[in-house]
Amino acid sequence: MVNVGNAPVVAQVVRNGFVESVHRGLVVITRADGSVSYSRGDFDSHILPRSSLKPIQALAMVRCGLEVPADQLAIACASHSGEPMHLEAARALLHGAGLDESDLRNTPDLPLIDAQRNEWIAAGRAPSSLAQNCSGKHAAMLATCTLNDWPTATYLNRGHPCQQAVIETTRGFGQNVFWTSIDGCGAPAHAISLVGLARIFGILAAATQGAEKSVADAMRAHPELVGGTGRDVTDLMRGVPGMIAKDGAEGVYAAGLPDGRGIAIKIADGGVRARPVVMGAVMRRLWLGDEVLRRRMMDMPIYGRGVPVGAVIPIDI
Repeated sequence: MVNVGNAPVVAQVVRNGFVESVHRGLVVITRADGSVSYSRGDFDSHILPRSSLKPIQALAMVRCGLEVPADQLAIACASHSGEPMHLEAARALLHGAGLDESDLRNTPDLPLIDAQRNEWIAAGRAPSSLAQNCSGKHAAMLATCTLNDWPTATYLNRGHPCQQAVIETTRGFGQNVFWTSIDGCGAPAHAISLVGLARIFGILAAATQGAEKSVADAMRAHPELVGGTGRDVTDLMRGVPGMIAKDGAEGVYAAGLPDGRGIAIKIADGGVRARPVVMGAVMRRLWLGDEVLRRRMMDMPIYGRGVPVGAVIPIDI
């Protein structure tokens, strides 16, 4: 079922001309009709999309009646950095449903990114569910529960109507849910094929009406909420007109283009350093974005005594 262990090398770590490490991974690009235009490795491999599943989870909530401003829908799709703008959007989503932070059931944590985490710690603040990067998704699930008179205390249970709606939405794209695990935030995490993830993102990005368009438009309107300041996923959506993109834990990256093409990446070792480098190589292959953005995505220097002495380099993408 899982073939990432046999994945080809997609990036090398080169230090002073010496190949020090390699990253294996899987890459697939789909056309608007869902067919595969390019792949590295077994694109039918089953993966846990982790947070790359959030736009699909948000779509399920919208289909269940959730109607909120675009910024609140964007935070529902986010793995946010924990900046004030992120916390304010998540709070607004909760308060609009008559809820507050105490209703959140996601794992208490510190902000995701170093700068925000250090500020949080310096202020003497403890880990919280609001600061955890998935709080927007959980706020959207809770708000959907209140709309439908579903119990809020058990919204993370796989059998809860909220979670069943996510499963049915995923299946509605023609994708089987091969496995259900538990994500780091406590919500169900569903396994689908890598190529299925690419196809879903292509469909969302190309949508011209309905809930799919609402989700895609919210992400495009507020890329800073989907990621955060200095995040590559935010810069990617800003730099490629009409693109939607979502990073996920354990080396997952997915993107969709307004012409219906989809992209999905899985780094086999779960590390994050090769993920933007490989996406940058895909962008170059498809000639997306400008040269500055493509180089930024692919520029992952390796240092020695504070001086660049090498880089993480994409291989055969």
